[in-house]
Amino acid sequence: MHNKIVTLALQGGGSHGAFTWGVLDRLLEDARIEIEGISGASAGAMNAAVLAHGYSRGGREGAREALAAFWDRIAIKEPFSFLAPEFQSSAGNLFNQSAPAAMQAFLAMTRFFSPSQLNPFDINPLRDILQEQIDFEHLRRTGVIKLFIAATRVSTGTLKIFRNVDLTLDALLASACLPSIHRPVEIDGEAYWDGGLTANPPIFPLLHLCSARDLMVVLLHPCSRTGTPTTIVDIGHRLSEISFSSAFFTELGGLALAKREAESSMFAFGTLERRLKRLNMHMLETRDLMNQLDVMSKLNTKTSFIHALHTEGRAVAEQWLLDHFHVLGIRSSFDLGRYLQ
Repeated sequence: MHNKIVTLALQGGGSHGAFTWGVLDRLLEDARIEIEGISGASAGAMNAAVLAHGYSRGGREGAREALAAFWDRIAIKEPFSFLAPEFQSSAGNLFNQSAPAAMQAFLAMTRFFSPSQLNPFDINPLRDILQEQIDFEHLRRTGVIKLFIAATRVSTGTLKIFRNVDLTLDALLASACLPSIHRPVEIDGEAYWDGGLTANPPIFPLLHLCSARDLMVVLLHPCSRTGTPTTIVDIGHRLSEISFSSAFFTELGGLALAKREAESSMFAFGTLERRLKRLNMHMLETRDLMNQLDVMSKLNTKTSFIHALHTEGRAVAEQWLLDHFHVLGIRSSFDLGRYLQ
């Protein structure tokens, strides 16, 4: 039986990216699946680059080991460790954790003080972790998995995609640069912020620059939330979620419309039209869990929380493989038409 070739689109979402780690860990175990390309923003970009680097060194097992090492370091050396200890998220129940008042106070301060004032030395432990774990020159030279890393140009508010040949430590950090916490990352005279602002994750590079029929999206943001926020805190949290997911849903709407038009045509004359006709979409998510988690939990890097998300990701991927592996290469397991207006 021939292997199934897929592309992956990985959403960003802070420490919630450990759920994606679990999904990838399980997919990499399955020798029937080959990964042609990965797109990602923020935490999704981290997962993509770490996986690709590990794969270039040691194949599937190398990728799994690299992802485990990366997230174990995240759980030990917290990306927000420049905050005083009282600002760190506390662990209660593994998933139902409310942020301490001190953390909420710190985030409130970001509305009035710039990153240069709150974090004057631009301390970012994520830089050290990535520098230690990824040989970017080796990845640019030998990477067999195509990478499409999203960042946002501060000057124009438009999307920038970094590919294997121009992927650097700064490019990866730019993809995860939260405007309220870190200064913009400057690359070749251009300042960049978090890629999730303009594509979370980018879909069209996988459509245009890869040939796999099946595109699998790992979602971290719930597609919908029940109830209407009324407090200023809840309103702010919901606005944050919307800002980091609206571009993705807009892109899905455009893709749904283009695919419908391509499928309604009797003949497919162009390369893109042929790609759209044969494109299969798949979604992996844990809707109930993500609806339980608030925005603040994205800053929680406690070991128990990280590994609980990893376990959940593996379980979701395992169930998806049981339910949908047989349709890979044949049809979508996700109804893209729901995004047609």
